[in-house]
Amino acid sequence: MEMHEVIRQRRSELGMSQGDLATKVGVDRRQIRRYEAGETQPTLSVAKTIARALGITIDELAGDETHRVDLTGDWWACWQSWNKGREVINPHEVRMTQRGDTVDIVAVTRGTPLDVGGYMWRGEMRLWDNEILMGWYTADEGAVRSKGTLYFHLHQHGGHATGRWVGLSYDGPIISGWGALARSEDEVVRLMDELRNEEKASTS
Repeated sequence: MEMHEVIRQRRSELGMSQGDLATKVGVDRRQIRRYEAGETQPTLSVAKTIARALGITIDELAGDETHRVDLTGDWWACWQSWNKGREVINPHEVRMTQRGDTVDIVAVTRGTPLDVGGYMWRGEMRLWDNEILMGWYTADEGAVRSKGTLYFHLHQHGGHATGRWVGLSYDGPIISGWGALARSEDEVVRLMDELRNEEKASTS
């Protein structure tokens, strides 16, 4: 695609108006209209700002083909955590929204009740080389102080990911546990079982 087509399509995908994009970029709305009509092209400094506002790279803005996996959609997450010394396995629904290499992730359901470790949360991850997701998470409920980091290895086709979280436990100390992401509940539970079984086998 040409640059003007990329700007128009990406802006539409993000639900932004020309005025919204103009405000983020710091130019007049009529200038965005001219860019999208192909009447003129932005300077390099403006193009960088447009790419940043649209959550894409400057190469993607220029129309270069990209092979980045698309993780946007409804997923299932599963976490291994502990409540009063008892292991809790918590599968629940999450929604991921990808903007370039940045992936926002938000819990849609708790999975398990709040009193046994389930809570609503949100986070952000960075996609590296279509292979690694690294980021952070934080509780979205005032009574819960959990927050920490995430590290996942992404399957080569982007269908699932497995990794670990490190953060504050329900009980207080900093701990770590397994985590999995998949497109279905059955798949995410299967992945979690595999991680736990592999760990048991390696320590027995």
